[in-house]
Amino acid sequence: MKKLVLASNNPGKLREFQALLAPLGWEVLPQSQLGVSEAEEPHCTFVENALAKARHASASTGLPALADDSGICIDALQGAPGVHSARFAGEPKSDARNNALMVEKLAGRSNRKAHYVCALVLVHSADDPQPIIAEGEWHGEIIDTPRGAGGFGYDPYFLLPEMGLTAAELDAARKNTLSHRGAACRRLLARLT
Repeated sequence: MKKLVLASNNPGKLREFQALLAPLGWEVLPQSQLGVSEAEEPHCTFVENALAKARHASASTGLPALADDSGICIDALQGAPGVHSARFAGEPKSDARNNALMVEKLAGRSNRKAHYVCALVLVHSADDPQPIIAEGEWHGEIIDTPRGAGGFGYDPYFLLPEMGLTAAELDAARKNTLSHRGAACRRLLARLT
């Protein structure tokens, strides 16, 4: 198995990437297991933040690194929370507070369209001049009452109208085939093979 450090401490992302990359012979290790601190994410785009995180993790470990920067963009909020999705309600990070703030800001608004965005960056070394970049989107709408026990983040509020289910109501395998992260990962894998 080839070792790859995941530049994230998010257990949900770790599970998803391990499931997606294991069939290709990649052992995905969380950066916390290797003593890597979280990187700064000062940029206004998902791609720039993912690149900063991947370079930081690779520089700290000497291993290839994969970073994901993802979030939800809500039309009625002019794309917010966007790159600030994990900290929408401030520090410390809290899915419950983020979701409560989102529902509050959407109160009385009829446009509930939203989409998840995922930017993946893989670097073979910290100074890799040709990082592999892949992006994916997943479109849906926001509901006021959470449904489902799966997923993480905004998933219980992210409704897929064509299915009548939220992202949190999907099993992990189905979510991976539909999600922004799954789409970005398939694009990344196509570049790796």
